[in-house]
Amino acid sequence: MLSYSKLSRKPLLFKSFTGLSIKQFDDVYEEIESKYPKHEIKRLSSPKRERDMGAGRRFRLAVKDRVIMVLMYYRLYITYTLMEFLFGLDQSNVYRDMEKIEGLIRKCLPIPQKLHNVTKRLKTTEEVENSTFQALWLLLIVLQNKKYQDPRTG
Repeated sequence: MLSYSKLSRKPLLFKSFTGLSIKQFDDVYEEIESKYPKHEIKRLSSPKRERDMGAGRRFRLAVKDRVIMVLMYYRLYITYTLMEFLFGLDQSNVYRDMEKIEGLIRKCLPIPQKLHNVTKRLKTTEEVENSTFQALWLLLIVLQNKKYQDPRTG
């Protein structure tokens, strides 16, 4: 099972997997760790929550390992299936664990915004045609405004 203690023994792999050196990670983690209790209290006291605070499933991974899991996801963009294998969790737990700490990480470190909340599913053929037409029209405008030089003619 992948963890901070195992990954930190190999600094080149650590940087390759997370995008941060061990020192940079430790600095960011220090900030995350200081904000984590307040973040958890806010999350657990949500009005949508059905259970009392303190009830429910405990996390199998330590906070530090969950931070590494999120950073690896954004750095390598690997599937939840591979994350399941690497961290010894079920896919659903990988998703839930990442979702519950991602907001806190985003406050401490710039990570990309997921696009699934922004994109719109096209439902009718008219929507597809309009969308395709708009994309082609924009491409045409860009190509007309760009000075294109054919590499074969110099």
